[in-house]
Order: sequence, then C-alpha cells, then structure tokens
Amino acid sequence: MKKVLIATEKPFAPSAVDALKKVFELAEYKTIMLEKYTDKSQLIEAVSEIDALIIRSDKATSEVINAAKNLKIIVRAGAGYDNIDLEACTSKNIVAMNTPGQNSNAVAELAFAMMLYSIRNGFNGTSGTELRGKKIGIHAYGNVGKHIARIAKGFEMQVYAFDPFVKKDEIEKDEVIAIDSVEELYKKCHYISLNIPANEETKKSINYDLLSLMPANSVLVNTARKEVIDEEGLIKLMNERQDFCYLSDIAPDKKVEMEEKFESRVLFTAKKMGAQTAEANINAGLAAAEQIVSFFEKGDTKFQVNK
Repeated sequence: MKKVLIATEKPFAPSAVDALKKVFELAEYKTIMLEKYTDKSQLIEAVSEIDALIIRSDKATSEVINAAKNLKIIVRAGAGYDNIDLEACTSKNIVAMNTPGQNSNAVAELAFAMMLYSIRNGFNGTSGTELRGKKIGIHAYGNVGKHIARIAKGFEMQVYAFDPFVKKDEIEKDEVIAIDSVEELYKKCHYISLNIPANEETKKSINYDLLSLMPANSVLVNTARKEVIDEEGLIKLMNERQDFCYLSDIAPDKKVEMEEKFESRVLFTAKKMGAQTAEANINAGLAAAEQIVSFFEKGDTKFQVNK
C-alpha cells in the first residue's frame, strides 16, 4: 500500500482534507497527516517511509528529500514551487509537480480587494477614486493574469498585458491589449498587477527605474513573490512620489520601515492570502491528490516542474 503524507504547517480546510482522503481511499493508498508542525525535524521524521508528499508553503529542502528514502513524487498544492529543492528531487529521480490554475481566481479576487480598499482610503469615510476607466497592466499573462483581465473588464477598466512567453494573439483573443515591452506596460498603466515567478531573471527586477515610469497616482499590486521587488528602489521611489501606492499579500523584508514611512500608501496582508479561500483549498488539494494517483497508476507527469 502506497503511503501519502500531507504535510501542512498551514493546514488545508477540513473539507479539503476530507476530499483528499477520499481520493486516496478509493486508490487504496494510506493517508498520513502532519499538520501545524512547529519544527523541521518533525517533517524530516514524517517523510522517512512515504511514497508521495503533498505540501503547501512548506519547504521541501534537500535535507527533507534525502530523508525520504521511498519518495517518488512531491506535489505543491499551488502554482509557485520555489519551496521545493528541484535539484535534489532530480538527483533522486523524484518527480516534483505543482497544481497550476487551482488558486488563480482566489488570487485575482484578492488583488481587486486590495485595490478597492486602497483607493477608497481604507473605507474611512473620505472620498476616494474608482477603477472604471483606469488602465491596468498585467505583468505575466498566466492563469492569474487571465482572471485579473476578466475581473478588470467587469469594472470597465482598460486592460493591457505583457508576457514574453505568451503569443500576442493569445492575449488579444481575450480582448486584452498586448504590449511589446515591460517598460511600455509600466509607462502606460495606472495599476500594475504583478504575477511573475521568482527566479534568477526576475528577482529585484521590479526596480526604481521601472516603477518611475508609471504615471501619476499609480498602484503596484504584488500577489507574486516578495523577491521580485527591489525594496530599496521601491522605498526611494515612494519617498520621491507621494502619489504612489504599493499593495502586497507578501510582506516585504522592510515591512516595518515602509509602514512607518508611508502609512496608508502601503497595504500588506497578515500572511500570504492569495490562496486562502475554501474553494482554492479544495481545488488545489484535490488536484494534488488526483495528480499523485494519476502518476502512480498511469505514469502521468503532465505537471512536472523539474527535469
């Protein structure tokens, strides 16, 4: 009988756990739960005999992977997978996967919730502004970007997107204006929805020079990763421009300094909340479970992210 560990420092919703267990029960796999653990050693001990691992924001480091002598597959229930040591997985012939698209609507809705809260001055009773008629730029037109575009059109915003990895006609078929360069996107749009992954090319790429291109009364919304922001450059810009706002569901390293200096012009959620909905919990968890079963029963590696 195959053993599947669901290791979640931040647990899935109970309904999601029930759905996952049912998938594995039908496949005649054993489900092992490790929830709300407080030390890495607990995870290292729990992986010793398992065949498959599901995680959320938990870190599957080389130490964890090397301790899992029977492990064949890790699935990150979510889109980002920078919490998995892919090289360690590859060296041990372990398949690493994510579950793209399952959290995307939840992330997009949160982006708009933060925008609305910001431009209505935290609902403090004072006069704010509207989204209608404003230009929004989508930086990376993947699953989240497509939902951002759909919602933005509902607000009657003018929607633009830049993504060097997506064909122009793929963007334009969604009635979104495709932009040829990242600089042009930032220069044109009042709002930027940042959806890029964190990698060697993108880390600190959202910098002073790029952000300074944005027009007056601009808002940068980051539901991606904190590492893509050059925080020193962002702080420099916000010191120079009293009209610039930064909203993020990933608290920056300089969170305290930014909140003290910029007060209502920054907004950071208490923790990364993009996927924190009941629906996203179930969707991502269920996808992870089904991918594991499909991998073992059919050899399906469709969502593999390592080589």
